[in-house]
Amino acid sequence: GVLLYNHLQQKVRSAEALAQKYKQQQEALSAQLQVVYEHRSRLERSLQKERGEHKKTKEDFLVYKLEAQEALNKEKQDSMNRYGALSSQHKILKNQHDDVKKQLLDLQLQHNGLKLEHRKSLESHSQKVAQLQQERDSEVTNLQDTVLKLREESKLLRKAHQEVHSQLLSAQAQLEEFRQLKEALQKMPGWR
Repeated sequence: GVLLYNHLQQKVRSAEALAQKYKQQQEALSAQLQVVYEHRSRLERSLQKERGEHKKTKEDFLVYKLEAQEALNKEKQDSMNRYGALSSQHKILKNQHDDVKKQLLDLQLQHNGLKLEHRKSLESHSQKVAQLQQERDSEVTNLQDTVLKLREESKLLRKAHQEVHSQLLSAQAQLEEFRQLKEALQKMPGWR
């Protein structure tokens, strides 16, 4: 009976441990299920929010599409107007280009005439320059001869000046002698 009682006690204890284990597993599963429910609830709220935002985005896109279509139509009209204006301006510029081309041809003809006249003037000028060069060379030669003559005259004048200076010094010396002689004579009593 004791052995049976012990055996039943062990069975009860193992059954209680197993029941405890199952209870903990059930609590864990309940907690996980609660988390899953909360997560599902959050997902549903998020899905509703996304649907609302999607609806708003769709409406905004339709409004944007309408505005873009209107802007495109306006831009197309403006482009057509600009094209018309540019076309008119192109015609005016083409006429101006033709006028400028004609003026250019006239100026080229005038330039060729002036070029020929310039060449003739240059040849005439070269001849004058050569003639003036010849006259200048001749004049330089004459001036060089004149300078040589003037140098000779200058040498003669220097020589004459030196002679006059020597005579002047001699005359001053004689005058000094004469003055001394005069003073000496004046000092003599018989002279007076």
